[in-house]
Amino acid sequence: MNRDKPLVIVTRRLPSGIEARMRELFDLECSTDDAPMSRDALKAAFARARVVVPTITDRIDEEIIAAAGPQMRLIANFGNGTDNIDVAAAMKRAITVTNTPGVLTEDMADFTMALIVAVSRRFVEGARVIPAGQWHGWSPGWMLGQRIHGKRLGIIGMGRIGLALARRARAFGLQVHYHNRRPAAKRIEEEVEATYWDSLDRMLGRMDIISIHCPHTPSTFHLLSGRRLKLMKPEAILVNTARGEIVDTESLADVLEAGQLAGAALDVYEHEPAVSPRLLRLAEQGKVALLPHMGSSTVESRNEMGEKVIINIKTFIDGHTPPDRVLVLPG
Repeated sequence: MNRDKPLVIVTRRLPSGIEARMRELFDLECSTDDAPMSRDALKAAFARARVVVPTITDRIDEEIIAAAGPQMRLIANFGNGTDNIDVAAAMKRAITVTNTPGVLTEDMADFTMALIVAVSRRFVEGARVIPAGQWHGWSPGWMLGQRIHGKRLGIIGMGRIGLALARRARAFGLQVHYHNRRPAAKRIEEEVEATYWDSLDRMLGRMDIISIHCPHTPSTFHLLSGRRLKLMKPEAILVNTARGEIVDTESLADVLEAGQLAGAALDVYEHEPAVSPRLLRLAEQGKVALLPHMGSSTVESRNEMGEKVIINIKTFIDGHTPPDRVLVLPG
């Protein structure tokens, strides 16, 4: 162990360039494979390290945090969200939590827009036809999708990614609508010609496409419940690239199986990496497109996330407040 540098334990393999830089700056221990740490390994890491760098696949709950030694002072999450970390429990132990906001915005918006087009125009189904030897030539009534130009897009959560998606949607000729806890700034609404809905229920019933971009919190768990999914138009589609827990999986399968929803595209799941067998059957039928949580999977975003982690750790070690500190406010 290098006594002159703080011990930093990283729970998953990071981009090689990021790991190399971290080795120069810190006494670094990295996982030798690309699998999530066990709970016992996480507890051992918290007992020994000054800084732990988890990812969204690591559940850093109160029990894990309770295993922290007196030297453990920073959880530098390699990820945009912090729903995998009990931030309140960390704060009680005077452990700082940071994340990596902002770096995924453009990549996630690109990916979401691609899914909207893919589901509306049945790209996933079409891509299977030729390899399966099922294409016998062009036909005027075969593999018909839906035009997106002029349709209504309802964005749930007009944050960084929601706004970036709205900009892309306007370029595709979509009408932008959104639901938020409060209206966006007037300049933002004017830029993307967005209509605010204070009632999610009313918005759901009027949209052709719904795209989810809110964080996973106790208040957004199953925000798209069975009742709300049934409010959507039968010809509408749902896209979720945020968090799987926001949508009630079984209720989504219900409405898709019943033909009460035209289709869906999912990149996140309620019990990752497990995927509901019902969704898998629906995917085989062409009613849902299932992607393996790859919305932020670009070389650029992963490296930028790593750079933010390094900055947060270095700033903290130097005795300053890290730029991406996460706080939980009372109530």
